[in-house]
Amino acid sequence: MTAGTSGRWRWIGSWLLGLVCWLPLAAAAAEAVPAEPIRFGILPIGSAAESREQWRPLLADLEKRLGHPITTVSVSSYAGLSGAIGEQRVDIAFLSGRLAIEAVLRQQMSVFAQFERSDGAKGNVALLVVRADGPIHDLSGLLAHPGRWRYARGEPLSVTGYVAPEAEVFAPRGLNSDTFFARVRVGNHQNNALAVVNGEVDVCSGNNPDLDLFRRNFPDQAAQLKVIWRSSLIPSGVLVVRAGMEPKLRKQLTDFMLGYGKGGGTAGERERDNLARIPDLAGFVPANSLVLRPFSDMEYTLQRQQAQHGRWVSDAARDARLRQIEADHKQVLQQLQAH
Repeated sequence: MTAGTSGRWRWIGSWLLGLVCWLPLAAAAAEAVPAEPIRFGILPIGSAAESREQWRPLLADLEKRLGHPITTVSVSSYAGLSGAIGEQRVDIAFLSGRLAIEAVLRQQMSVFAQFERSDGAKGNVALLVVRADGPIHDLSGLLAHPGRWRYARGEPLSVTGYVAPEAEVFAPRGLNSDTFFARVRVGNHQNNALAVVNGEVDVCSGNNPDLDLFRRNFPDQAAQLKVIWRSSLIPSGVLVVRAGMEPKLRKQLTDFMLGYGKGGGTAGERERDNLARIPDLAGFVPANSLVLRPFSDMEYTLQRQQAQHGRWVSDAARDARLRQIEADHKQVLQQLQAH
């Protein structure tokens, strides 16, 4: 063997030895790659910080079960959460109403569970709330004085904060809250209730879970409030998950959420305590996108009423708008059925 050949074999031997040593290190490095985080979008109830704290124990358990870090996308507005979902910055979210329909039909999400209330009810009710010692004693007293009162309501995407009062109180009477009241401000339910207590507005919209939360947080102030109107029952919120999630991970996530709080012993009791931190939540039941139909029907009713009572340049223009509303509603129902 020549010196050149001998050197070449020594080089090959060293390379092979290095490869043998490197392969276990590479495998270990591959195993050490951290799992991708799961991003959970939280519909704001009260403040964003308060909502995060309510969900924190449940999400900590989810993180342990899945072996994936859980990050929260907690925003101060419905529009902010919708934007995050549309930008694919959310993998699973708690939503309701128009927000949930938008997520399913246009943002690649699907419904897999619905909230189960701790009192056994199948949903929530929207409210109109005033000061107990104020000048408004009932709904008729409110409606008798257009242009007099100040109103605090939710965002247009909020079912209980905007859609339900419009659909069941104002639109059927040919009214629009934005023009009926002397002044309108938009905020979350907690801040709006405080505004009524502090005399900054005369009436606000809300819902029963948020009013219950307000009573726990501000019992003295809550004692000064009076409910003058309750809506028909509105279905509970839903959990949606991104359609592109890896199937095995999606099944693990779904199984965890649907089984949470349903076990026995101390573990099950602890989980139920964690659920109770979230206003009126007892657990989750299986659901699909068809549970969103009542929200779509409410939107449809509101749009028809607004069109029928609106001012139009001609009857033909009004009829064209009504036909469009009818066609849009039918399309939404078909899409929900397809999902």
